[in-house]
Amino acid sequence: MADRLTGKSAIVFGAGSSGPGWGNGKAAAVAFAREGARVACVDLAAAAAAETAAIIHDEGNQAIALSADVTNLASVEVAAAAAMEAFGAIDILHNNVGVTHMGGPVELDEDEFQASLDLNIGPVYRTAKAVLPHMLKGGGGAIVNISSLAAIRYVGYPYFAYYATKAAVNQATVALAMQYARQGIRANCIMPGLIDTPMIYKQISGQYGSADEMVAARNAMVPMGKMGTAWDVAAAAVFLASDEARFITGVCLPVDGGQSCAVSELR
Repeated sequence: MADRLTGKSAIVFGAGSSGPGWGNGKAAAVAFAREGARVACVDLAAAAAAETAAIIHDEGNQAIALSADVTNLASVEVAAAAAMEAFGAIDILHNNVGVTHMGGPVELDEDEFQASLDLNIGPVYRTAKAVLPHMLKGGGGAIVNISSLAAIRYVGYPYFAYYATKAAVNQATVALAMQYARQGIRANCIMPGLIDTPMIYKQISGQYGSADEMVAARNAMVPMGKMGTAWDVAAAAVFLASDEARFITGVCLPVDGGQSCAVSELR
């Protein structure tokens, strides 16, 4: 299928990639466009947003690149207004921004804990506040938030703030789904497990002796024997944003190679 989102407009926050290759937000933006959506690619780094939009353009699809700071409501509102001006509607809101800070409450300093709140759960509030009025005026829409398997499982890493804030993303998604169910708005989240994206080489690899050791260890933790890719997360996002999922809301979907079903040793 290549037309599941034809006629729809999407805004993707965190549409760039934190390094060479495919991050979850970048893949989702391109996947939405390949299914026919017009996509507003939003990232703090203007160059990263422009790179994603250029890929979409080069494939013959429609996109605009926008820069916004998801820790600042006014910045998010400007991005939403620009998407509305470009496309006339926002049918899909996709939240992909997040950060990991290693450490339990003893090791973690307060600035890092606050940054986790601002970057993991804060954008769900700010983007919903900015985009929901447009969706309500348009008669409905679909929200897809990227959470994490860490929202419901201890996954072996000592990142207290990440566990707490991703759990908050899950329940915030449920709250949105229930409050707006009668108004044509669906809200679901995806809980990626161990995914091989550029971010893990910046934020996770320090827990291992080398990048190769990290990849081998993470592959071994997945029941299917290998980490997923950003395209696995993007495929789930396309489905949840599409009319194929029209009777699905309030769901927190693991995309994890079975890891949420397994019992594994603590690292």
